Amino acid sequence: MSKNYVQIDPKDNIIVAITALEKGTVATIQGSEIVLKENIKQKHKFALNDFKVGDEIFMYGVLIGKALLPIPQGCAITIENVKHASAEFSDSTEKFTWTAPDASKFEGRTFNGYHRADGSVGTGNYWLIIPLTFCENRNIDVLDGALTEKLGYETKKDFAVDTDALIAQYKAGASTDEIFNTPIITTKEEIAKNRLFPNVDGIKFLKHDGGCGGIRQDSETLCRLLAGYITNPNVAGATVFSLGCQNAQIEMLQNAIAAIDPNCTKPVHYLEQQKSASERHLIEEAVKHTFLGLIEANKIERKPAPLSKLVLGLECGGSDGFSGISANPALGYASDLLVSLGGTPVLSEFPELNGVEQDLINRCVSEDDATKFSKLMRSYSAAAVAVGSGFENNPSPGNIKDGLITDAMKSAGAAKKGGTSPVTSVLDYTEKITKPGLNLLCTPGNDVESTTGLAGSGCNVVVFTTGLGTPTGNPIIPVLKMSSNTHLFEKMNDIIDINAGTVITGEDTIESMGEKILEHIIQVASGVIPAKAVLQGNNDFIPWKRGISL
Repeated sequence: MSKNYVQIDPKDNIIVAITALEKGTVATIQGSEIVLKENIKQKHKFALNDFKVGDEIFMYGVLIGKALLPIPQGCAITIENVKHASAEFSDSTEKFTWTAPDASKFEGRTFNGYHRADGSVGTGNYWLIIPLTFCENRNIDVLDGALTEKLGYETKKDFAVDTDALIAQYKAGASTDEIFNTPIITTKEEIAKNRLFPNVDGIKFLKHDGGCGGIRQDSETLCRLLAGYITNPNVAGATVFSLGCQNAQIEMLQNAIAAIDPNCTKPVHYLEQQKSASERHLIEEAVKHTFLGLIEANKIERKPAPLSKLVLGLECGGSDGFSGISANPALGYASDLLVSLGGTPVLSEFPELNGVEQDLINRCVSEDDATKFSKLMRSYSAAAVAVGSGFENNPSPGNIKDGLITDAMKSAGAAKKGGTSPVTSVLDYTEKITKPGLNLLCTPGNDVESTTGLAGSGCNVVVFTTGLGTPTGNPIIPVLKMSSNTHLFEKMNDIIDINAGTVITGEDTIESMGEKILEHIIQVASGVIPAKAVLQGNNDFIPWKRGISL
């Protein structure tokens, strides 16, 4: 894709500027010459033909807007002259056939993961500390302070100060010089090397602001989400704090776990503060239960697993005008490869599927799933309208600045992450992923709420595309950031894992980039390469309360 501009689909009547284009530039599209009547910024679009007010505008082969003003050929497409518009859709499916990509180079490949009793395989091995209500967040902090650094896990500081070493020297009768020359600074890397439990990747603390107050459904949803985290293949067990009087009762969480996995054998320790002799006793009991749980979790070692055990969350955030033509379709190709190998990609962020509903409905294997997806989209849209908003308000100022001016335009590019394979299952928020093949999971477009939901439904790794850059991570699953452009990859290399900007420069095709993505996923899933979000300690966790979040 080394040209200065591109028509993505033959049906498109707007053209993407790959580089900044000056007024007077002559662009040749389908044999016709177009003279640009104004400067066109990189990643933005210009008109292929004259538009009258109300004319439909297409990109990616789908309706993405309508003209608000007359737009001459060769002029820029902007928020001033175009408004959001998306295609209507029906519940009925049309005939769909799929040709799987050639995945032969990955056949027989494995990743080294943690095998669980239910047959799932984790890409990590974590212990969770969970409050059932925000009232217990302080106790969660106490456990964090008592366990994390002492056991050799990530610290929020760049280094740790070992005052105990000075105390030991003093008690041993060391001289002033000996005490002064005693090393007491330990780096993050040194702490990690000294982990007491090398097969446990971390202790994660899922603090939140829910569990009581609000409406009862919020607590029920929270418990289903937390149950999804406990049963996620990346989790070995959990310590759960309850105050006692909150809406999110211990029994509610236990029932949610049983609904997901009636035969769950993972150790889960419940502690209720209002039944405890004292806060000190509560903390002591929690620390001991957790320590004993870590001993057992450490006995689990990585072993080879087929790639069919990968459950890949497909996420995007901080998108730009290149996301839908480099990073997203390349991830979509990796998704198709994974489906060919028996794996499970999961496409979420329903507000960012606006305008491509019919394509996804046509790809649904069952009529029930087609109907379910249609109902979820319509109810989500109606709920947004009911509070005075709508899907058209999804694009952020950053999206718009970098060329994504309508939600339908943004959605058409975002949906490319899901590739082209059949949809085998449609899931509402917190429902468990059980079927291999492409799944659709209802979550908001909010990055962290969506990744939180993907982990809660059973994903064991996420690839997150971005054109503007974001540090988003998750407590229990690696979140691999992939840039749509090389400038971002070079500028924010400390938080970006993969560069799809080589598709824009022509160094990679969509297919070759997709293969590189899958290879990188395998290395991360095996614990060979750490995700940048893990290295940075990005443990973002925001449960969705089912309010309107676009």
